[in-house]
Amino acid sequence: MSLDTFTPPRGRRRQRTNFEMASWLFMRVSGVVLVFLILGHLLIMNILDGGVQRINFAFVAGRWASPFWQVWDLLQLWLAIIHGTNGLRTIIADYTNKPRTRFWLHTLLYVASVFVLFTGTLVIFTFDPTIG
Repeated sequence: MSLDTFTPPRGRRRQRTNFEMASWLFMRVSGVVLVFLILGHLLIMNILDGGVQRINFAFVAGRWASPFWQVWDLLQLWLAIIHGTNGLRTIIADYTNKPRTRFWLHTLLYVASVFVLFTGTLVIFTFDPTIG
């Protein structure tokens, strides 16, 4: 039997996905975008707007009255949470040996991430400046 007539055994074939490559690329792109968003946030909040002592309910109400700041803060929130979740997912995969432990840690991570994304997004879009 020659090697060129060999056919692999039939069975379940795993579909190859590019999830890990997309995840790796997302980490790089989101990291760069987050650097600009966060440095811009720090520059505006701490230097141009008079410092953190100025931040109170009225300041946040005035800031979130603008759709620009809502989108800025929402983008920071989503990118930071997804970036951090992806990093922790990788750490869990690297340092857990038991599949069951890995499953529960991933489950806990995803539930916590979705909860923070949901509540953060809800606060940004449903913030009522008249209650203060």
